[in-house]
Amino acid sequence: MNISVTTEAQNFLADVIAKHDVDDLHLQIMVKNPGTPIADCFLNFCERDEAPSDAYEFPQSSYSLFVSKQDEKYLDEASIEFEESDTGGQLNIKAPKLKGEKPDDDAPLHERVQYFIDSELNPSLAMHGGFAKLSSIDDGYAFIEFGGGCNGCGMAGQTLSMGMETKLLKAFPELKGLMDGTDHTTGENPYYK
Repeated sequence: MNISVTTEAQNFLADVIAKHDVDDLHLQIMVKNPGTPIADCFLNFCERDEAPSDAYEFPQSSYSLFVSKQDEKYLDEASIEFEESDTGGQLNIKAPKLKGEKPDDDAPLHERVQYFIDSELNPSLAMHGGFAKLSSIDDGYAFIEFGGGCNGCGMAGQTLSMGMETKLLKAFPELKGLMDGTDHTTGENPYYK
């Protein structure tokens, strides 16, 4: 497994850790939703005894970076960089294997449509605490189920017909349309009522 941390990022992170005044403080790089289009990774403070027992340890200048064995395949070849700017700077984590791979053009339609929903549509819905998933494709119609803040939302129909349908039909001309397959009466915390 290989992770690279630029000198600038090492220095920035060492400074951040030093400001916490905690003995034996280190960092763990963690992943959320690995292998999906909505995957993300982030750094978390940890003391050495809090790191997973199976973690890989990458010693840096004055601290170590830990990676759990379960995250290995998603973080291999990752890099951590720090880019200075007029406002201070920004830490960037690049993990090319984090999100998995886009389905091939000849993959089943269901797989390609779900990947598109996850990568292109769900990030916007997530801002409202919601998400969408493809439940089925029947006679050319994609049946979408909403969850989270979209389940029970009074704007779900608008979202489906005005936003999602336009984008999906453009990306997948073999589809005839979208249908809402959600039981909105079960929604507990819709974004709009």
